[in-house]
Amino acid sequence: MSEQDVQPGDIILITTKDTKEQGILIPSPHDGVLIIKLKNGYNMGFRKNDVENIELIETRKETINKPIPITTNSDLPTISILHTGGTIASKADYRTGGVVSDFTPEQLVSLFPELKNIANIKSELISQMWSDDLRFAHFSLIATKIKEHVEAGSKGIIIGIGTDNLAVASAALSFMIEQTPVPIVLVGAQRSSDRGSSDAAMNLICAARFVTSTDFGGVAICMHATSSDTTCVILSASKTYKLHSSRRDAFKAVNKDAIAHVNYKTGTITFTSSEYPTKSDGIKIKPDMEDKVALIKVHVNMQPEQFEFYKGYKGLIIEGTGLGHTPGQAPNDLCKIHEKMYPAIKDVIDSGCVVVMTTQCIFGGVNLNVYDKGRDLRNIGVISGEDMLGNTALVKLSWLLANFDVDEAKRLIGKNLRGEINATISYKE
Repeated sequence: MSEQDVQPGDIILITTKDTKEQGILIPSPHDGVLIIKLKNGYNMGFRKNDVENIELIETRKETINKPIPITTNSDLPTISILHTGGTIASKADYRTGGVVSDFTPEQLVSLFPELKNIANIKSELISQMWSDDLRFAHFSLIATKIKEHVEAGSKGIIIGIGTDNLAVASAALSFMIEQTPVPIVLVGAQRSSDRGSSDAAMNLICAARFVTSTDFGGVAICMHATSSDTTCVILSASKTYKLHSSRRDAFKAVNKDAIAHVNYKTGTITFTSSEYPTKSDGIKIKPDMEDKVALIKVHVNMQPEQFEFYKGYKGLIIEGTGLGHTPGQAPNDLCKIHEKMYPAIKDVIDSGCVVVMTTQCIFGGVNLNVYDKGRDLRNIGVISGEDMLGNTALVKLSWLLANFDVDEAKRLIGKNLRGEINATISYKE
């Protein structure tokens, strides 16, 4: 049998001089290569010239799980899974060979039947998207949907979302949701559900156990604690960073302890911090966000025009170097242009923009009083963001400017509202 006799999605057996491998045929970006997806979820490629035989094992069939009926158990609480796409709801698309978000919420529940033993599941598709496409307006939409489900009786909320901006979304929601009577946990997956190494099921199941079994009353993140399939970690909504592009334990707390750990095998929940919000009476949200807020990262060879672009914006976060610095002095002729940097930043501030300094360092915080550069920036009106993560400061400033006047926003940006700022940072190994 030749490659012309099989189609993407067919299960085939490929024989070469050295090996025999069975898998699902997927489209190849190279004309001279055949690619199959192995049972363990990984792909394997073969040069067509090396293939001695292709045997059709099974013709293509529907690859997406069919929804199963969801029954109600009166002994279990009801929780809501709000679905926004991302890798947690992804499988291989055999039309393209890539990974796509292609599940309805009911199909998501069907993939993880263990959920039925933890809670009654309600689900809603909020929007189908990768997290790269998130905008402030999506955070407002999610917060509004959370309120609807809580007021309809859900005892916990799980938000399935793409991991690339999961931490940003969690920070935004932590400010919007001023109090909640139920846990709200964002969960994602670093590897799609059809891969043998997928973290989707474990993350979702641990999140479900956490929201149904604790007094937590705020927004948090649930992801793998380590690379092994033993424990998930519950992380602060406003002090978490994605530190790796593909590892399953990519999410880590920054300048803060984890809230809890959930043992996947036993379901045991162990709190590792006493500093977390508890359940309130009723839910209160402020879902508005100011759209004209941005973030700029300081780098070598900057131009003053990069700052001037933001004249007329309502807010700007600068991820400065070290303790919170930008170019602005000219110690030699090669950096003469830096003399225009501070005036450019001041022009932005004078246009009515609130400018806040954070550090591009992962750990530590800003201190504009140590070096003369920091004092120069402070003197032209730049506000310290303390030890806020840059993206947390971005969504916080957007939320503040939409809900308070400018003077109050300037006062609150440096105050700890949701655990995003530490009064002190203790040294830890």
